[in-house]
Amino acid sequence: MPKFAANLTMLFNEVAFLDRFQAAAEAGFKGVEYLFPYAFDKNELAGRLQQHGLAQVLHNLPAGNWEGGERGIACHPDRVGEFQDGVGRAIDYATTLGCKQVNCLAGIAPAGADADEVRATFVDNLRFAAGQLKEAGIRLLVEPINTYDIPGFYLNRTAQAIALLDEVGSDNLFVQYDIYHAQRMEGELGNTIARYLPRIAHIQLADNPGRNEPGTGEINYPWLFRHIDGLGYDGWIGCEYKPAAGTAAGLGWIETLAG
Repeated sequence: MPKFAANLTMLFNEVAFLDRFQAAAEAGFKGVEYLFPYAFDKNELAGRLQQHGLAQVLHNLPAGNWEGGERGIACHPDRVGEFQDGVGRAIDYATTLGCKQVNCLAGIAPAGADADEVRATFVDNLRFAAGQLKEAGIRLLVEPINTYDIPGFYLNRTAQAIALLDEVGSDNLFVQYDIYHAQRMEGELGNTIARYLPRIAHIQLADNPGRNEPGTGEINYPWLFRHIDGLGYDGWIGCEYKPAAGTAAGLGWIETLAG
């Protein structure tokens, strides 16, 4: 069975964020992830992890004004200084939390910006972040996200991500493969994971349509879990879905589909 991590941004919203660590542990999870830790004291978060025996599996680099609709700034030519400052902040948090990988959100391509400059900015930022994070013993991930949920998101296909990895040329840069986003943009899940597995450091899941728990949509998760196991993937799979009818009520899929 794969190792599942609870995404505390999406799951256990029935309780306050800091209480979700306990809820995840009581539900049987051994690892957690979430979008951003920066609104909370890093030592408080570390204490919750330790108290409940949880591993911090992943969080994102700072991504600009999230509440204002920004979804990352890594491809923004006029935000390079802010991006680099965010790398330092992410290292500070990840080190305290014992988190060994962080995800970089490319962002929505700036309107009217030169396409070559946008790509060059993203490549340069990834190269900078990968180097800084490597010195700290932390892997850098990049995640393709579908353009139905986030119109204009710059990085949206697996092959595009692999091409960026090749251009950056760092041994500390990997793909975060989100099954839900990949299904919406390109399908071909099994073959894509098999082809690029050495370059995939983290997987996330949700079903489609609806982005709810596995078993609620079109993705054949029992087959996909067996396939991922058979390929020898030993990383975490983040449960980044919207519970259809409450988190606890929907967790039965772990035993029925992945057991």
